Formats: sequence, C-alpha cells, structure tokens
Amino acid sequence: MTVAAHPLHKPVPQKPVSEKGRITGWHVLTAMVLFFGIVIAVDTLFMVKAYRSFSGEVASNPYEAGLAFNKTLAQRRREAALGWEVGVRTPDGKSVVVLIEDRTGKPLDGLSVTGVLERPATETGRQTLNFKPLGQGRYAASARLDGAWDLRGVARNSRDMIEIETRLVAP
Repeated sequence: MTVAAHPLHKPVPQKPVSEKGRITGWHVLTAMVLFFGIVIAVDTLFMVKAYRSFSGEVASNPYEAGLAFNKTLAQRRREAALGWEVGVRTPDGKSVVVLIEDRTGKPLDGLSVTGVLERPATETGRQTLNFKPLGQGRYAASARLDGAWDLRGVARNSRDMIEIETRLVAP
C-alpha cells in the first residue's frame, strides 16, 4: 500500500548543507594547538617571573654554610649538654616573650637575648628584636605580629649560649 501525498502538503525542499559554519578536523586541530600554546606561554611567563623574583637560594653563601656544618653540629651538642629549655609565646600579638630555664626547671636570669623575625618565604618585613628582661627567666620584645614569622635568636651569658629557632603564627 502506497500513501499518496496529500495535495495540501507540499514537500519542503531541502537546503544544501553550507560549508560555512561547519566544524572540520582542521578547526579542532587549530583550536587545540592554540589552547595548549596559550597555556604553555602563560606557564612560561609565570616561571620566568618567579625565577627572577626568587632564585631559590636560602643562604647567600651556601658553600661556606655547608663547610661550617661541623661547627653547627658542635654547637648543637654544647646546647644539648647545657640542658636549657626555651619557650616562646606571643601573648598579645604585639610582643614576643621568651622563657628560658635550666635543666632543673629553674628560670635563668641575667642572659642577653637577641633575635630577628622574618617571614618564612621572603625577606620583606624583617624585624630586629631587642629583648628586655622581665624576671623569672622571661624576656620580652615588641614586635608586629600578623601571620607567620620565623624567630631566630640567641640567648647567652658570659660563657654559654643557646640558639632559638621557632615559627610563630599570630592571627
């Protein structure tokens, strides 16, 4: 059985497919090459800017620091033999308080305590701390504390010394 076309329904003529607006393999290839080219260019730009702003060196004289490592180990052994304990607090976010005790827990007074605060990843904002004795083995210095800081300090008397290294995080 054949169905005859109804006289009121005329067949709609099909338009030929236009080449314009059609995505071909060359279009996809070009888009992929451009995409990855832009990604690689931006990554390269960021790497160059990062390398120019920070060379990756932690010490300005790494070779000499490596040679002096045995002296550092000897200093650590002397510090361990002293048995001094150091505690660091930031009670108000505006000061650093260091508590130093001997091996029996007796507070150590009469020490000279100096220190430096530095940001963990950059040298900007470096602060030199001048600690004043508060008594009972406590020493305090004014500081601007916001975020993370590395404290490097030295406490010494006439014959002994101990190095202080800790990370401070203030809100």
